Amino acid sequence: MSSALPQSQPKVGPNDILRFLLELFAFVSLGIWGFLSFPLPWPGVLVGLGAPLLAVLAWALFLSPKSVFRIDVFGRALVEIVIFTTVAIAWWMLGQPIVAIVFAVVAAVSGILHGRSQLAD
Repeated sequence: MSSALPQSQPKVGPNDILRFLLELFAFVSLGIWGFLSFPLPWPGVLVGLGAPLLAVLAWALFLSPKSVFRIDVFGRALVEIVIFTTVAIAWWMLGQPIVAIVFAVVAAVSGILHGRSQLAD
């Protein structure tokens, strides 16, 4: 009879779910911005696919739980701020200031809550 050690499950709170949804919204938003802001086929396709891919790459390299580069909390916050600010500007450029402002406020509040929890650990 083998005794299984209890596995510690990662704690997933409401802000973690919100942050995941913000990430997905950011990646999709950058694709929409690229396709709608640049003429098709080539500039629009390149930017429409390239902008979200660059954001995903930055997220994977610096912000994901299994990131390639380990940076401190402030560096992680800076990368996140750059990505989310870019998304808010993209929505503003698309003529959707309400979406831009709501996204920026929600992302900022979520980021502040996440940062406080990271500093407390």
